[in-house]
Amino acid sequence: MFRVEIARADKDRESAFHIRKRVFVEEQGVPLSLELDEHDKTATHFVIYTKDTPIGAGRLRETDAGTGKVERVCVLPEYRGRHLGNLIMHSLEEYAKNNELEKIILNSQSYAVPFYEKLGFVITSPEFMDADIPHRAMEKNLV
Repeated sequence: MFRVEIARADKDRESAFHIRKRVFVEEQGVPLSLELDEHDKTATHFVIYTKDTPIGAGRLRETDAGTGKVERVCVLPEYRGRHLGNLIMHSLEEYAKNNELEKIILNSQSYAVPFYEKLGFVITSPEFMDADIPHRAMEKNLV
């Protein structure tokens, strides 16, 4: 019913950007200039589909040797509550392991910290503001 695919074609990356704009820009008020950034060109983008409809997204990029950073994980409001965040996070983690990354890091919006803790992430920072939203840095060792 739901599947996660790596965005290899321009239209798939555009689907990821469209979802991110709906969630982060329209819903959460993040400025578009912060949401779409220089890392979009080099990151690996993931899209959740139901049939042929894109409904969620996320990206992973290597920040240091052996470390991947998970960013921009989101699901459209009408599809939340179906464990799709788990689905995309497992896909991102498997991709990281298959690419021999030893650790993945992320900056979680503070309200989502329990979600990431259930996936094995631990908090590594005090709360900080990013785009006027409280966040906590988190990480998970893969080895």
